[in-house]
Amino acid sequence: MIRLGVNIDHVATVRQARGERYPDPVQAAVMAELGGADNITCHLREDRRHIQDRDVWVLKDTIKIPLNFEMACTKEMLAIAKKLKPHAVTLVPEKREERTTEGGLDLKKNLKALTAVTGELQDLGIAVSLFIEPSVAAVELAAKTKAKAVEFHTGFFCHRVDEMTLTADKVKLVETLTKASTAAHQNDIQSHFGHGLHYGNASWLQLVPFAEEANIGHAIIGRAIFSGLERAVRDMRDCLNDSRFMPLPSMGVSFKATKAKG
Repeated sequence: MIRLGVNIDHVATVRQARGERYPDPVQAAVMAELGGADNITCHLREDRRHIQDRDVWVLKDTIKIPLNFEMACTKEMLAIAKKLKPHAVTLVPEKREERTTEGGLDLKKNLKALTAVTGELQDLGIAVSLFIEPSVAAVELAAKTKAKAVEFHTGFFCHRVDEMTLTADKVKLVETLTKASTAAHQNDIQSHFGHGLHYGNASWLQLVPFAEEANIGHAIIGRAIFSGLERAVRDMRDCLNDSRFMPLPSMGVSFKATKAKG
C-alpha cells in the first residue's frame, strides 16, 4: 500500500490571503485524518507565507497520525524541528521568490550541511527524508547522508505525463521513477513522491516498485472545495492503491522488474 500524506499548506494560504483565523489548517488536518490520511505534511517557510509557527505546534498536539515537517536546511528551522520533534522531517530547497518548491535539493553543493542536519535529527529519533530529483545519481548522493528516505520531485513527470497522449511515452516517463525507486531500495532508503500529483496522474505510482508514500496537497485541497475534504482524501487514496485505477494492469509484473542501472 502507498501511504498518503496530505499537505495542508494551501488551507493556510487561503487563511493568510485575508489575514483571518480561518480556514484553520489544523481543522483541515483532522478532517484529512478522518478521510484516511496516513500522515499530515506542512512546510514552515522562512517567510511564513502560509503555515505559521502556531500551526505546527497545535498540529503536533492535535493529530493522531504522524506529522511530516517540511523545512529548509537552516539553523532556525533546525532549532524548531529539534523542539517540535515531529515524526519526520523532509529537507527541501527554498527560494523566497518561488510559488512552490521548484526542484530537488542540490545534493552535491550542500552534502556536508545536509549530512550534518540529517544526523542531528535522526539522533533524536526523527526520520529524515531528502527532497531530490528522481535519478539514480541523486539517490547515491542522498545515501551518503544516511537519510532514511527520499522524496522524489515528480513535477517534471507530472507535467509531461499530463501532456502526452501515447501510452508508450508515458511508460518511458514512469521508468525514470522506477529506476530511482529501485536504486533507493538497493540503498535501504524509502521512496516517497511529491509535487504535481493529482487525480489524473497519481495512479501511475501504482506501477513504481517500492513506492511507499506520496505527499499531495494542492490537488486534494482543490477537489475538497467541491466534494469535501474527507471525500477528496479517500478519492486520492483510491488513485494510489485501488487496482481498478492502475494503468496498464496487464503490464504490472513485468514493468516492476525494471532494473535500477542502465
